[in-house]
Amino acid sequence: MSAPLTRRHIFRAGLGLAATVALAGCQDNPTASSEVGFVVGDGSFTMIPVNQRKVLPVLEGTDLHGEALSTADHSGKVLVLNVWGSWCGPCRKEAPDLVAAAAATTDVAQFIGINTRDNSAATAQAFDRSFGVTYPSFFDPNGDLLLKLSDLPPSAIPSTLVVDLQGRAAARVLGATTSTTLQGIIDDVAAGK
Repeated sequence: MSAPLTRRHIFRAGLGLAATVALAGCQDNPTASSEVGFVVGDGSFTMIPVNQRKVLPVLEGTDLHGEALSTADHSGKVLVLNVWGSWCGPCRKEAPDLVAAAAATTDVAQFIGINTRDNSAATAQAFDRSFGVTYPSFFDPNGDLLLKLSDLPPSAIPSTLVVDLQGRAAARVLGATTSTTLQGIIDDVAAGK
């Protein structure tokens, strides 16, 4: 008798199927990228092959309380960068999933938000209080930090970028994500995949 399938099993099976389909398609087109992408939840998910990953710039700025914040201070863990705004409906929808994923992966991952297009840090702070967000967020009202991340379209809000232990973009989700999806991605990236 086999064990019941969990969401993680289904996620990994879907990732394997997507990889097989993507690689089969790439064989006919030698110039095609080998990035693996598919739709998950309300967003689209792309895993970047290890040999195609690019090192991201260090992001530095201030958090929602005016304190200095830098991505360089969080080396040694998978870094999850989530772009959000308090005005964004899909951001509100995914916030509980981000909080759950951050709590479930605290030993291997560090979450950092990038709050954009909010005119007031107080509005962003109220969002964090409402959803119980405990990880820090950059306050980036003009999108200056977001523009440094060439792997994310500036208008894709919400979006999430998962960074491997070498500081390279390993995966991205454009649109709202789920805790299950993020935890699966983090587990794979932490394992060197």
